[in-house]
Amino acid sequence: MPSRHVAFLDEVPPPLREGLRQLRDALGVPEDFPPEVVEAAEAAVADVRLPEQDLTDVEFITIDPEGSMDLDQALHLSRTDGGYLVRYAIADVAAFVEPGGAIDDECHERVETLYAPNRRTPLHPEVLSEAAASLLPDQTRPALVWQIHLDADGAPTDASVARARVRSRRRYSYEQVQAAVDAGTGGELLDLLKVVGQLREQAEIARGGVSLGVPEQEVRVADGTWTLEYRTNLPCEGWNAQLSLLTGMVAARMMLEAGVGIVRTLPPAEDHAINRLRRTALALGISWPQRQSYPDFVRGLKASVPREAAMLNACTTLFRGAGYDSFTDGAPSGAEHAAIAAPYAHVTAPLRRLADRYAGEICVALSAGQPVPQWVLDALDALPSEMQDSARRAGNYERGIIDLVEAMVLAPRIGQRFPAVLIDVDPDRKAGRLQVQQPAVEARVKGKRMKLGSEVTATLVAADLVKGSVDFRVF
Repeated sequence: MPSRHVAFLDEVPPPLREGLRQLRDALGVPEDFPPEVVEAAEAAVADVRLPEQDLTDVEFITIDPEGSMDLDQALHLSRTDGGYLVRYAIADVAAFVEPGGAIDDECHERVETLYAPNRRTPLHPEVLSEAAASLLPDQTRPALVWQIHLDADGAPTDASVARARVRSRRRYSYEQVQAAVDAGTGGELLDLLKVVGQLREQAEIARGGVSLGVPEQEVRVADGTWTLEYRTNLPCEGWNAQLSLLTGMVAARMMLEAGVGIVRTLPPAEDHAINRLRRTALALGISWPQRQSYPDFVRGLKASVPREAAMLNACTTLFRGAGYDSFTDGAPSGAEHAAIAAPYAHVTAPLRRLADRYAGEICVALSAGQPVPQWVLDALDALPSEMQDSARRAGNYERGIIDLVEAMVLAPRIGQRFPAVLIDVDPDRKAGRLQVQQPAVEARVKGKRMKLGSEVTATLVAADLVKGSVDFRVF
């Protein structure tokens, strides 16, 4: 059967093309936008109205992965008499999308941007997501601008959001920011990013929030070659993420207090789940004092230590079950995100995620003391299930691509032996998962004598380039 993804697949290494075609077909990954959607986007760009409030004198910057074009957020930080002022500009996607129109309908089919190593499958046509709506440098753009006042300890004391025109001054990559901060050449704005980011990290610790430092598998593409690496975040990525979290937290509070909105939720871990992790720590020989909380325990783990890498992998089970909760007649109970240890909403990535456009509109209306638009209210009931279904598709797509690249990288090496760490073990099935450092692979393994967290030498016995499956044995 001829591929429906010819243009995309031409950019993929030949061994992966059939597997990737089947993956995209199985998950229903969208193709190019229909002509009427592109035409509607071009017409919206030609007819966009900029907000009356002019904040183009504020020297916003963006911080994103190298090469990003869909820039949702721009930031500016300054000192005040009592602390700090965070200005966080979010792309005003609603300025270009007519409710119920062709773009809106397509967005509800796509729901979020999907990522492959060499191509995005965007939520919005590129004329919006990578051009007219993106907060690219030296371009005047419509935005929703959050102004969040913090005290000297970094705690929010007041927050509002309103439409304004903005003009970013520079697009930074994470590597550029970290290098400038380390060299002391970043100027006041980047210095404040570190100060405020670290204050917010301390606040996260104080309220019992936790972030897992699990190294991420990443597909790198260079000169047409696809490879796998493990990547750990730079400190500045954590500081930048704290500003997004801060904005999402104040947005959630605003919506919950008003009794209308959509929030991101994660139920608290049940006692039996924590007890299971304590047994895992005991099996790995890792000390976890009874009085030490889960967040404090996790923060002390190092991914570079094999036993602790296995423990971090086990801890990811507590982060399953995240969802969305929408409401129009009062705040729901249990509307908290357990990992953040606070109510939280997605509002900072409307170019890439559908729910953020709706949450942003709600907050703008609430901040101005105006009624929430009816088109927003009409969509709230369906949004949680739309977002959940899309999140599953996105996760399966990203995992499926990594699986395919693992198979491609390893296929010529069947029969070879690799040093690895056992990060998951099922003794009854004599099976588990291992982590190989070079190449950066996580895969299935079988063997008779396997102990969680142990360092082993595993033999590669199979690699299927269509299914994206890899199998090891420990003999």
